[in-house]
Amino acid sequence: MTDQAVTELAPHVGVRKACELVGAPQAGYYRRHRHSPAPARPAPIPHRDRSQPRALNATEQQAILDVLHGDRFVDASPAEVWATLLDEGVYLGSQSTFYRLLRRAGEVRERRAQATHPAKVKPELIANASNEVWSWDITKLRGPATWTYYYLYVILDIFSRYVVGWMVAHRESAALAEVLIRQTCAKQGIGRDQLTIHADRGSSMTSKPVAFLLADLGITQSHSRPHVSDDNPFSEAQFKTLKYRPDFPGRFPSIEAARVHCQAFFGWYNDEHRHTGIALHTPADVHYGTAAITRDKRAGVLDAAYADHPERFVRKPPQPPKLPTIAAINPPEQKEEPTQ
Repeated sequence: MTDQAVTELAPHVGVRKACELVGAPQAGYYRRHRHSPAPARPAPIPHRDRSQPRALNATEQQAILDVLHGDRFVDASPAEVWATLLDEGVYLGSQSTFYRLLRRAGEVRERRAQATHPAKVKPELIANASNEVWSWDITKLRGPATWTYYYLYVILDIFSRYVVGWMVAHRESAALAEVLIRQTCAKQGIGRDQLTIHADRGSSMTSKPVAFLLADLGITQSHSRPHVSDDNPFSEAQFKTLKYRPDFPGRFPSIEAARVHCQAFFGWYNDEHRHTGIALHTPADVHYGTAAITRDKRAGVLDAAYADHPERFVRKPPQPPKLPTIAAINPPEQKEEPTQ
């Protein structure tokens, strides 16, 4: 009788009030009258698929499209059509409705020609020997006065780290870069389909004279991605070595002084600098194939040291660093083979 009384009162005063009036526990009433399992909730309907009572019906929507497609308004924008009709005392819908119907029909787009840019691919370059991949770049050298600069062009072999060509000029110029590349290729005896030259996307690097020259010489051209700082690491590292030397001046009094400094630096860099990236050999040793001889001499010295005092080498006999077999810009990632 208690549950029946609550059931009769609940539609009028609510379940909680009815339970208070009858003196029945509210939780017990819910427990006895709950549906187990709970009825399945209906699937939600997306907002765009719901029937909106204020939406225009199909006839009203078609009337707007007929006006927009008519010869009278063929060259007018939806906003102009809406205003013209409003001046004539006709209201078919809002401006946003006009645009929404055209967008749904696929008839709204940018009228101006839009520039399309191809996707920039990550450069992946591998060199197994000298004169297979070169990297080149241009850096500024401060001149005698503020806002005056000289421009240093450097071409570097990424396998040997050997500077195969360089030049200091008053300006950055595609024509000068073309001359430097042509002369350097002739000096190194570069054949067709032998070399890839990598650079960033500076105006000189992407210029037509340089592109035409490389095509004529049968050289593959490669560029860094926009706004990616580590796509040209070898040239950037070489410039850092140049500018962090103790004798590098803050400013050069003349372009001749800049050339004299670079002449001495690149002589040291190619023939004396022991580069950590090439097993502490000089770039000239690696570039011209004498590094193996140098490594054998180092091994002989270490063998003699081990023979004299083996107790000083606890783990194993000393060996000189191994010569690198490849050099790469963004080497492809090796995918692990699935285990059986």
